Amino acid sequence: MREGIIREDPSKEFYFKEGCYIIEQYNTPLDPKISIARARVEPGKKTRWHRLKDTTERYYILNGTGMVEIGPLPPTEVKPGDLIVIPPMCPQRIKNTGNDDLVFLAICTPRFIYENYEDVEDFPF
Repeated sequence: MREGIIREDPSKEFYFKEGCYIIEQYNTPLDPKISIARARVEPGKKTRWHRLKDTTERYYILNGTGMVEIGPLPPTEVKPGDLIVIPPMCPQRIKNTGNDDLVFLAICTPRFIYENYEDVEDFPF
């Protein structure tokens, strides 16, 4: 890993099957301990129930308002400045409850790899 500045590139945004748009801001095997993605959920939309194996995820809300559901906690409203901590294998989803895009950083340790993503939309809890 080397020092440097990594600029956000909006042209790299892609739709992820979870139900949101992602820009992989920082995710490299050269720094396997962390990844940072910018996630965007459109108004009225929500992500699918999912969980990550062997990965702790944190959502840092940048814009918009939402309702997050994580594990056994009751649904909770979130707004800019809130930090949500999601342990490995904890079911999670987030809904945009506002009129603007819900935008947050998804910070994973160790770094996010697709093999650790598990859709649990149809699992009974």
